[in-house]
Parts: sequence; C-alpha cells; structure tokens
Amino acid sequence: MGKPLLVLASNSPRRRELLALGGWIFNTRPTEVDESQRPSEAPGTYVLRLAESKARTCAASAHEDLTILAADTAVVDGKAILGKPKDMAEAVEMLRRLRSRTHQVYTGIAVMRMSDGNLGTDLCVTDVPMRAYNEEEIDTYVATGDPLDKAGAYAIQHPKFHPVEMLSGCYASVMGLPLCHLTRTLRQLDMAPKTNLSAECQSSLNYSCPISAAVLRGEQVG
Repeated sequence: MGKPLLVLASNSPRRRELLALGGWIFNTRPTEVDESQRPSEAPGTYVLRLAESKARTCAASAHEDLTILAADTAVVDGKAILGKPKDMAEAVEMLRRLRSRTHQVYTGIAVMRMSDGNLGTDLCVTDVPMRAYNEEEIDTYVATGDPLDKAGAYAIQHPKFHPVEMLSGCYASVMGLPLCHLTRTLRQLDMAPKTNLSAECQSSLNYSCPISAAVLRGEQVG
C-alpha cells in the first residue's frame, strides 16, 4: 500500500470511508480530547477548536513526514449542541425533538503538516431538514442501536430510516467529513486528491451536491 502520507485522528468508520474516496494513503490514530463546550462558545468556534486540539494532540507523537487530519462534528438545534444519546430513551427524545424541523450540522476540520507545522482549518455548516417520521419508525430505528453512537441520535445515511428530506448542503459533512472543504484545505498543503473527489463523493452517496463547485472555488458556502 505504500507509506502513509495522512493520519486520520479518528476511529470513525464513516470518516474512513469518505477519506478513502480521495485515493490518499492514510492510516488512523484515534485521538481523545476534552470535548466540553466553553461558556458562550459558538458552535463553529467549538468544532474548530476541537478539530485543532485533536490534530495537535495527534501530532505530538507523529513523524515529520506525515500530515494530520482531524475533524469534529456537532448537531446543533437552536442554541443546544446535541451529543450522542446516553441511552435508548434519550435517543427517542432527540429524534422527537428534531422531527419535522430543520437543524444545523457543524463540521470543523484541521490539517497539520508535520514538516513545518503548517495548520489549515475549515468549517462547513449544513441545514438539515428532518422528515415527519412517526413513532413506530423512531422505535424501530432506536431498537437497531444505530443512534447510540451518533450525535443527534441519527445517521443521515441509514438505509432504512432515511431521517432527512430535501437536503441542499453538504451530505458528507453531515456524515462527519466535508470532502470539498477538505480538498481545498489539502490543496494549500500540496496534497490534492488523486481522484475527482467531488464526483466520487456524489457517486458514492448517490447525491447531487448543489454546493460542491462553489466550495472548490473557495467561496464561503456551506
């Protein structure tokens, strides 16, 4: 497979799957940091701070020829950041709270090149409109156990539950890694993807992204 060039500071299978679409050689090194939100800290500031903290923590033991990638995702409803539910009852409560309403998903990324300490960050914010799923659907989905390790108690890509309708932003970001934002950040570090990552992402997710071209042009959208 060759020598790893990227280190993904995460154990998320969803982030691994998305990153693999770029054709980079990478390995994973899960990194734990204090994820407590600071008083009055805005969601965007929060996820960027955690992403940078993860990158710097991972970099403390990384070789100089590597580049570290870290990300943090938050489900935000109004002023509340929804984490992973502590149990099935809380998962049901979260899904009821989000039903038939639009919330936001914030994903911050941080990329650190070890050779010179260069750090690049980016932020993606996506409006997520939830459909009017019923109580039976909630109970069936929660019984699978899938919501218990998901912020906000849902996975947008779940093949049976399908919680989201009419998304108009970055699908990959809601999964945990906005690939077009990552592409433009890595290009600044001379690490462009080896594939047409936007096309690979849309094909893999079966989603026609309305913002990818603008993001890759460097516009502040999503």
